[in-house]
Amino acid sequence: MGQIDRIFIGGAGGEPQHLILKRANRHGIISGATGTGKTVTLQILTEAFSKAGVPVFAADIKGDLSGLAVPGSESHKLHDKLISRANKIGLEDYAYSAPPCVFWDVFGEKGHPIRTTVSEMGPLLLSRMLELNDTQEGVLNVAFQLAEDENLLLLDLADLRALLAHVSERRAELSAAYGNVAVASIGAIQRRLLSFEREGLEHFFGEPALSLADFMTVDENGHGRVNVLDATKLIHAPNLYALFLLWLLAELFEELPEVGDPDRPRIAFFFDEAHLLFDRAPRALVNKVEQTVKLIRSKGVGVYFVTQNPRDIPDEVLSQLGNRIQHALRAYTPKERRALKAAAESFRENPAFDTQQVITELGVGEALVSTLDAKGIPQEVARTLIRPPSSRLGPLTDLERAGMMASSPLKGVYDERVDRESAFERLEERTAQRLREEESARQAEEREERRRRTTQTRSRRTNTRRRSRRMSSTERAVNNVLRESSRTLVRELVRGVLGVLRR
Repeated sequence: MGQIDRIFIGGAGGEPQHLILKRANRHGIISGATGTGKTVTLQILTEAFSKAGVPVFAADIKGDLSGLAVPGSESHKLHDKLISRANKIGLEDYAYSAPPCVFWDVFGEKGHPIRTTVSEMGPLLLSRMLELNDTQEGVLNVAFQLAEDENLLLLDLADLRALLAHVSERRAELSAAYGNVAVASIGAIQRRLLSFEREGLEHFFGEPALSLADFMTVDENGHGRVNVLDATKLIHAPNLYALFLLWLLAELFEELPEVGDPDRPRIAFFFDEAHLLFDRAPRALVNKVEQTVKLIRSKGVGVYFVTQNPRDIPDEVLSQLGNRIQHALRAYTPKERRALKAAAESFRENPAFDTQQVITELGVGEALVSTLDAKGIPQEVARTLIRPPSSRLGPLTDLERAGMMASSPLKGVYDERVDRESAFERLEERTAQRLREEESARQAEEREERRRRTTQTRSRRTNTRRRSRRMSSTERAVNNVLRESSRTLVRELVRGVLGVLRR
């Protein structure tokens, strides 16, 4: 594979527009109204990154990005238009091809499951996701510290729930050792977990956990693998979607060393429908996204947001996006006109045309493009015809997806969940052991009580028998009187009888 130092985006009045790979880690944005060609632009950039040896991660919100996995076809209804576009912009070597793809799905339905452990997620991200206040976050930190101190593995939500219940039982002891542990805070955390479980959070936690190395591979031809996340179901749980994307970026930030500005990114991320990432996400989570985007550039990671309007992205994030592709916007309301003006003002002005006016006139597959030059300076915005994709326009069939899964290089690595002994099992055994000990103590106490009662009963019986064999002083006195009376009576009777006889 020849060395590639730039990506061809399209043609602008005979002048080619490129994305310089050395500046691709300065992030970017692809924006435009629905149906203006954003997904195709995402597709052609993904193909080009892969061909340059850069692995890619792309969230597929609508399901149509899966067509990346197969080459385009001459039988496709748009074949003639694609060839015409290639000729118009001078793309002489245009041919159908497809990058190597791996499919993923948090729910494990349309791709390999993606999981992490509760321990790897950590209390900070969990607190942001659950929107915990400072007191509740402190309690969660106590729980994680206890798990670390007592060697309790936190793998899934069952482990976390069991740990929180255990903390509640030992709150008096733990409050003295770690700080105040309030029952109300534990209850609040449990309730927040329950609400997220209804969104499917339990699917995200467990083992085997994703190894990020599997996201950053190339095939035998040196082409970067494209990791396509099926998010057609995940997007209905926006908090979970935001948590997953942030966790992914945070893990890369933690694991990758500093490299500054490499010749090409180590990996490129495309977050489709990015407005959903920011619209309903907790503010604390958005702040974390902003921080991560600012810092991850130095790790050689390029992040590209795909959304309807640049105003969907917080200003703190938008200011970090050096490479910009703007498809058509419509402005029918005052709010939309303000958004249009803001989008136009985000570009370096081109004296050849009115940027704000042109944005409303762009056709499908046409965009305003401004990328960073070799010195990192934004180039003048140019009206550009986007190059046609080499892979299929449109989704895979279920049969095609099944075939891709069967031949996946990661087949069998993540597909089956592993449930090894962790906090849930160990705390359950502790509880069972405590109950056994309590039952044993209760039985011993009952045996002791029966023995005591038996001893008392025997003692009473013995005393009764002894009293029956020994007469009291009164009884002895009465017996003496009776005996003396009997002897007197006998003597008198004898005397009487003898007197009669003598007569």
